[in-house]
Amino acid sequence: MLKHRHIDKIAIIGIVLAVVIVVLFMNGEALGLTSHHSAPAYAGRLFDSDYVHSIELFLSDSDWHNILENPREKEYVHATVIIDGEKISNVGLRVKGSNSLNQVLKYGSKRFSLKIEFDHYVTGKSYFGLDKLSLQSSFQDNAYMKDTIAYDMMAKMGIPSPLTSHAFVRVNDEDWGLFIAVEEPEDAFVRRNYGTDRGQLYKPEYKKIDDDNSDVYLIYTGDEFWRYENIFRKATFEINDSDKRRLIESLRILSTGENLEDAIDLEAVLRYFTVQTFVVNLDGYLGRTGHNYFLYEKDGKISMLPWDYNLAYATYALGMPEPIDDPTLFVNYPINTPAPYEYMSRRPLFLELLKRKEIATRYHELYDEFLKTYMESGYFEEKVESIREMIAPYVQRDPTKFASYKDFHIAVDTFKEFCLLRTQSVRGQLDGTIPSTFKRQKENPNIRIDASHIRIQDLGDFEDMRRLIDGRLPE
Repeated sequence: MLKHRHIDKIAIIGIVLAVVIVVLFMNGEALGLTSHHSAPAYAGRLFDSDYVHSIELFLSDSDWHNILENPREKEYVHATVIIDGEKISNVGLRVKGSNSLNQVLKYGSKRFSLKIEFDHYVTGKSYFGLDKLSLQSSFQDNAYMKDTIAYDMMAKMGIPSPLTSHAFVRVNDEDWGLFIAVEEPEDAFVRRNYGTDRGQLYKPEYKKIDDDNSDVYLIYTGDEFWRYENIFRKATFEINDSDKRRLIESLRILSTGENLEDAIDLEAVLRYFTVQTFVVNLDGYLGRTGHNYFLYEKDGKISMLPWDYNLAYATYALGMPEPIDDPTLFVNYPINTPAPYEYMSRRPLFLELLKRKEIATRYHELYDEFLKTYMESGYFEEKVESIREMIAPYVQRDPTKFASYKDFHIAVDTFKEFCLLRTQSVRGQLDGTIPSTFKRQKENPNIRIDASHIRIQDLGDFEDMRRLIDGRLPE
C-alpha cells in the first residue's frame, strides 16, 4: 500500500497537471504553442485566402491624424483591431514603407501600408499565435496580387514564405480600402516554418543606396564584425559573437567558390532564385538595390527567404529618371544572367553558384518543375481568375485605391499575359531555342517572344498617382 503522508495532495496535483496538459494540447495553437511545421491557428483564420477578410482599426482621432500627416515618423500608437469579429485591444499600429512611402506622399495620397504589432505593448499578446502583421497598400500593383502570387509561387517551390490574404480595412468606422494582409517574418513565422530548433534570421538593408553596401550583397570583405553592420543590425532575434562569426565564415566560403555545400543550402537557394528570376524582381537581390530578402542561417548554412514583390514583374522604376519601356526585354529576361553585369558581378550568392555546371543543371531542372506544376498546368490562370472574382467588388468599393476599377481589370489581364508570355520564353530558354543570357539575346534579338502588345505600366505606374494630383480620381 502507498503510505506517503502527502499522498492525497500528490494525487490532486497529478490530476491538475494532467488536465493542464490536455487543455494545452487541445488549445495550444490558439495560445501560440505550435510544433515544428504545424499549422498555427492564425493560418486557418486570417490567412484563409478563399475570401476577403474584415479588419477594423480603432484609435484616437489625434493618433490617426498624426499618422496621416506625419507618416515618416513611423511611431507606434495604441489601437484596437477587430479581425473577422475577433477583438484584440491595445496593439501597436504604425506606418511602414520607405521608397514607396515617399512616392505616396509625393503624389498626395494617404494610402500608406501599415504594420500591426500585437505584442508591442503587452508581452505575449498575439492573434491566435501571430505576433506581427503587415497591411500592404498595393502601391504600383493595380491588380492587387503581385505579392500574393509571388509568395504562392515560392511556397509551391518549398520556400518558407509569408502567408497572405486580402482584407478590407476600415478605420474608426470608415472604409479605408482593400489591402494585402501579410504575415511578418518574425517569431510566429519562424516557429511555423522551423519549429523551436531555429537558426538566425536577418533582413539585410542599406542605409543609403549609394553606399558600398557589400554586406547587403553578401560579399565577403574580411572577418571584422563592423563590415557586416547592415546585416547584423537587422537581426530578427538577439545574436552573439558566435552567430556573427558563423555567418561571416559562410560568406568567406561563398567568396572562394569552393565547397559551397558547406556554407549554402544549395537546394533552397536554387528554388528561391527560380521564382525570383521568373518574376523579374528588379527591386530584389539581383537588382540595383540588392535588398528585399531575408537571410536565414543555421549551422553555418545560409539561404534566402522572399520579401516585398509589389514592384516585381518588371515594374521597378524608383530612382530611374528614364525607366526602360520594353516589355519584350522583360518577358525574355535571361534566366542565366538575370541582371546586368554591373549587378551580377557583385551578387555572389547567384554568380558563384551558376559557375558550377552541376548546380546550373539543377537550377534548370527546378525551373522545369516550376513551369510544369505552376504555370503550364493551368493552376496559375485559375488562381489569378479566382482572386479577380473574389476581390472585384471590394476593389470597386475601395475609396483610396490608386487607380480605377477599369484599371484593375486591365492590370489583371496584363499581369496574366505577362506571366504566360514569360513562361513561353523561359521554356524556350530551357530547351535552347531562346538565348538565356544578355549577351546572346543581344546577338540574336529576333529569337525572343514578342511582348510588344502589352504595357508594363498597366500593372501600376506613377501616372496613376499623377492622375490623383490632377484631380482625376479613380472611378
